[in-house]
Amino acid sequence: MSRREDFRLIVGEGRYTSDWNLPGQRHAVFLRSDRAHAEIARLDTACALAHRGVRAVLTGDDAREAGYKSLPNIVSYAGKDGQPLRKPHHPVLAAGRVRYVGEPIAMIVADSAALAEDARELIEIEYRDLPAVASFEAAVAEGAPQLHEDVPGNLAFEYESGDAQAVSAAFARAKHTSRLTMDSQRLVGNALEPRACLAAFDPASGRYTVHLPLQGANTMRGQFEHVTGLDKDRIMLVAQDVGGSFGVRGAAYPEYFAAMIAARKLGRPVKWVATRGETFLSDFHGRALSLTGELALDADGEFLAIRFDDRADLGAYGGTFGSFIATRNLTVTIGGVYRIPAVYGRTRLAYTNTVPVSAYRGAGRPDIAYAIERLVDYAAHEHGFDPIKLRRKNLIPREAMPYKTPNAGTYDSGDFEAVMDDALARAGWRGFPARRAAAQRAGRLRGIGIATYLEAGGGGAAPKDQVAVRFDSNGAMTLYAVTQSSGQGHETVFPQIVAGALGIDTKHVRFHPSPPETDLIGNGTGGSRGVLGTGSAFRLLGDKLIELARPHAAAALGVPESALRYEQGMFRAARRSIGFIELARKLAGPKPHPLDTMAEGTFGTTYPNGCHIAEVEIDPETGVSAIARYTAVDDLGRVINPVLVAGQVHGGVLQGAGQVFGEHAIYDSATAQLLTGSFMDYVMPRAGWLREIGVHDHPVPTPTNALGAKGVGEAGCSGSLPALVNATIDALRPLGIRHLDMPFTPARLWEAIRGSGKR
Repeated sequence: MSRREDFRLIVGEGRYTSDWNLPGQRHAVFLRSDRAHAEIARLDTACALAHRGVRAVLTGDDAREAGYKSLPNIVSYAGKDGQPLRKPHHPVLAAGRVRYVGEPIAMIVADSAALAEDARELIEIEYRDLPAVASFEAAVAEGAPQLHEDVPGNLAFEYESGDAQAVSAAFARAKHTSRLTMDSQRLVGNALEPRACLAAFDPASGRYTVHLPLQGANTMRGQFEHVTGLDKDRIMLVAQDVGGSFGVRGAAYPEYFAAMIAARKLGRPVKWVATRGETFLSDFHGRALSLTGELALDADGEFLAIRFDDRADLGAYGGTFGSFIATRNLTVTIGGVYRIPAVYGRTRLAYTNTVPVSAYRGAGRPDIAYAIERLVDYAAHEHGFDPIKLRRKNLIPREAMPYKTPNAGTYDSGDFEAVMDDALARAGWRGFPARRAAAQRAGRLRGIGIATYLEAGGGGAAPKDQVAVRFDSNGAMTLYAVTQSSGQGHETVFPQIVAGALGIDTKHVRFHPSPPETDLIGNGTGGSRGVLGTGSAFRLLGDKLIELARPHAAAALGVPESALRYEQGMFRAARRSIGFIELARKLAGPKPHPLDTMAEGTFGTTYPNGCHIAEVEIDPETGVSAIARYTAVDDLGRVINPVLVAGQVHGGVLQGAGQVFGEHAIYDSATAQLLTGSFMDYVMPRAGWLREIGVHDHPVPTPTNALGAKGVGEAGCSGSLPALVNATIDALRPLGIRHLDMPFTPARLWEAIRGSGKR
């Protein structure tokens, strides 16, 4: 089944946040800090407020008077030795001090965005500059400037997982050890749709309606409740189409709350649409991690222990999910697909004068997959092991499932060796020497890289996933859930699941995010949860509808229920039958329809996994690299829609390629000014980067949900980072180059090749 939403979106009939308009709305822009760390000595908005068409200028004082709390951070668990996460106040609008370039200081509301922009230039502001830090190392260095009074030394948290003593003992008896530090550089999410919001306040009911891009209504509403102190019944969130998310849309941002304050103050809706420049300066960034890994092996190459010492740059305040990613998400799969008796991970988190860091595609999963697979590859070559044989020797066997990890996780299912063998065959691994020789004759360096990965999917804060269905007078049904599509294809796959369970044509079923009056419980799409969570609930809904319709079918056919059987969309009894849709039409009439119902279920964490193999060619004269071949074999559990899966894997692999070969948010070390604040300076992946890719499924269904699905959202990214890096290093290894950090820009590769002294 192809994507049913594509035509609507391609012909311009999508409705994104900036497409919404309300009568009498005003338009807002923000004055943002142009320096990374400073006290606000004077802020005078009088001239701006007097400007033609200006209706209000809001500052930190207005946010404080509204009683709004700090923006949320979801970590509530203790760190090393029971220490709590130090969470400084994250304001809606800066008051007294700014801590990163792009921090919102004032909101100007006018009759048009152009008038508001003109008035912004009239705000008078004076700063007392303070020294800034732009990296983890600078933030924790002795004598570093203090960003927050309640965070001494700028160190927010120290977290550990696993058994440090057992790991140390294993390293003490190891024959071989390897150690490698790997950076997963800071990235800008750059969703297709720039961030926006439209807030309205109804004084009669005290209710706010906020249009905004999101990836799950309940998660976002919970953040709104936390900041505003309002009951959820007074906050209605609206989104139809969302142009990209992957975590970037999962958090509530300061601008949304400023718009709410302005809407209440003015009694008019207030709309704000970000520029692309504001995306770079204000959307939460991703990654910003440095991981030092160590692997201990015996004389035969059996893994004895693995440990990581990680450092996380949280930015000025830490985004909603940033500290969770750098702790739980980095350590839950610290052993990857390998049977490793002892594991240990430690992460230190620090605040810096940079944009806050939160979730970005994979949210820690690609980072730890990259670190594990890069370390294993490095160890194989360092100690003379064959990379494939070393992996095979240490893979967790299928018969060990469910497998309990040393740090208390449990892998539900998987056949890692079979997946790897499948990938090796499809990628033509044995034929690579001939391809390398051909590239060498053409003057190019060619390398091959393999990566087995595993990531934890399906997490969520809600205790269960609920879905609902409503029938119209023609028997057609509309499905509802609180998960929000940002391109995954919900309008396609959810009707497909229900129609498949009922044995009917999908034309009778459509999906829409939950209507405001339906108070459903459920999670968003974070952690690849869409199909395995919401989809499983829809699978149960299909079964429930059959049983709910059974007595009505019996009555319509004049037979006892026991005489009915249901197959291929029909209730049958002897020679009589009635179709499910025909019955639904017969039952239509006064609302509610007798088949209107809900279904729910609780579905556990799953562990999508796979093996990706990449081949990369490098022109040694220019440093320009190209992905020559790419093979992805993934165990995503049961695949519902191969078209959607292929699209997710394609996008994830290319997103990983963006990080490997170009993307990097760079700050000046002295001023903490963002040096890559536009597409003139920030490389984005292009479709031509990935010309040959094979996407293949090797499903091992999971028992943890109704569909047996494991999720696909992070798979492509988790596999591509290590596969592409290993391939690039393999191409450079004949020159004596054993490791480089991403991104592999032409300049960086050219410099490394020249520095090697070999060509």
